[in-house]
Amino acid sequence: MATFRSSFSLLRMVEAARELTTAVDVLKDISAVEHIMGGYRDRLYGKGRPLVDALEEVARTAILHGDFDLAQRFQRFAAYARGDLFLEVLELHYDERARQRSEEYIRRYIAEGVDRAVTILEMLCQDNPEATAADARDLFRGLSKSVDQLGVEAGENGVRLSTLDLRRLQRFGHMEIFLRSLPQLSAEDLRLAEEVLADADAELLTRMLEFKARKAALDTLGAAVDDPDSSEGALHACLKKQEWIFGGAFVAELARRQYTPDTILDIPLLRADGSLHVVELKRANIESLVVRRSGHLMLGAPAHRAVSQAMNYLRTLDESRPEILAKYGVDARRASATVVVGHSQYVGGGITPSEVAETIRTFNSHNSRIEVITYETLLESAARMLALSSPQEETES
Repeated sequence: MATFRSSFSLLRMVEAARELTTAVDVLKDISAVEHIMGGYRDRLYGKGRPLVDALEEVARTAILHGDFDLAQRFQRFAAYARGDLFLEVLELHYDERARQRSEEYIRRYIAEGVDRAVTILEMLCQDNPEATAADARDLFRGLSKSVDQLGVEAGENGVRLSTLDLRRLQRFGHMEIFLRSLPQLSAEDLRLAEEVLADADAELLTRMLEFKARKAALDTLGAAVDDPDSSEGALHACLKKQEWIFGGAFVAELARRQYTPDTILDIPLLRADGSLHVVELKRANIESLVVRRSGHLMLGAPAHRAVSQAMNYLRTLDESRPEILAKYGVDARRASATVVVGHSQYVGGGITPSEVAETIRTFNSHNSRIEVITYETLLESAARMLALSSPQEETES
């Protein structure tokens, strides 16, 4: 069950976002959000599915105007209103005052911790004037091991914490769980990491992390394709939110998969011009992907059925274009499609991978809106694109 949320902070951030655009359509959609939330007087701040839909509508309209930063902002607003994102995350991104308060809070904690550490070292030196750095290290290690014995007592003499402080303590607990899951590094490892990070370019680090995440996603997809028992659902899970695998022509995977009552799309992608592209996924293990008839190679029945299904999707989208554009802000007229089906390693009848590729190229040369590719081709093209975007050269320099 969804837990919808709203707040004064969200309303303030929505109103601040109004200053970031001059597009009339976007401003109109922002006004619709403000109308649902209400004003400062009633303090009710309307929420629920209407608010989520209105926030997502602003994001879609912003995409149509090419303002992807504003679209991302309202997508995050919608995630908070839907109950998927903490308010603190939004504030750190879009509320300067909240970010400054958080930074000041952290600075005070660090200052207090350093002050306590100095006091402990002074006491150590008073008790043992000959104490060494090793003694100090052992002392702090002992203190760290005894932290679990500390606590906040309840009752008359206890300390009452505000809700905000309790939530901060919860976040510290989550951080502790994360830190405990990190691998243990040697002193040499830490020294090398410190040297690298000291000279690191933030943009390069971001690219390296993105490259690593994409490579992991591609490896996961490759493993699923190599598993002959993988279902369409398993392959779909590997490709979810990985629109980059399909090439640089797409800016995002759309959250909505159903635009007409009888059509549910596997992966709807958004082109840079705001038009829709449909990806239809089938199994990788298809023995009759390409067959030989009367000495000629041709696509087998499973591939033809998948293409027919994509054709029906495109026809339905064409017929419903005005309604889809008005309701969802996506241009579905003359949408295009990609059918991902089969892999040459599973094709029988002694047909080689090169013959599979040639047969599919011949088929595609006679189609304008639907392209058929194998998982083999998809993986190879994505791997080449990933290699071209690799930060390896910058890392070595």
